[in-house]
Amino acid sequence: MSMSKYQMLIQWSEDDACYVVSLPDFPELHQPCTDGATYEQAATNGHELIESLFIWYQQEGKVMPQPKTLQPAQTNNALELRR
Repeated sequence: MSMSKYQMLIQWSEDDACYVVSLPDFPELHQPCTDGATYEQAATNGHELIESLFIWYQQEGKVMPQPKTLQPAQTNNALELRR
């Protein structure tokens, strides 16, 4: 499974004065779950966290959650979010 398919939501936080990262495909995590002083650093930290989660899931013998991806709808040309 490609780790690059997992969603990351990166938003500026006025309260924290940094970019915060949420990982919607991992609802069991306290969100937001990482941050960065710049958008790029937040994205890097998010990718590193997903890699760490992959290792942790393997060590614990758990299955990674399926990433949500956009798929063409069966009834028209619109895109819809599916698991």
